[in-house]
Amino acid sequence: MEVQTAFHAGVQGFHKATEDAHRAAVNIVQQTSVDRQAEQNFQSQEVSGQQAANLPSQAVDEPTGLTESVVNLKIAEIQAKASAEVIRTADENLGTLIDVRV
Repeated sequence: MEVQTAFHAGVQGFHKATEDAHRAAVNIVQQTSVDRQAEQNFQSQEVSGQQAANLPSQAVDEPTGLTESVVNLKIAEIQAKASAEVIRTADENLGTLIDVRV
């Protein structure tokens, strides 16, 4: 594999990781702001114990979307670290090639 190709692959991977992290962060913000609005609406209503027992369990459980977004954010972090390592290795190899030829 050529050094330029490895460097390019690392940059592309880092760019994708950045986009994925941004997308996951936006999803987390959207999900938490929706949850806060629902919580405020719930607290502002006077709900008796019987009515609270009839609420769907989804209102109590953590949303799957939030968990998935947090996992995607961690995946993007690992992808960024791996891509940075590819870039570093390509840079070292290029330096070695230049030293050998000079």
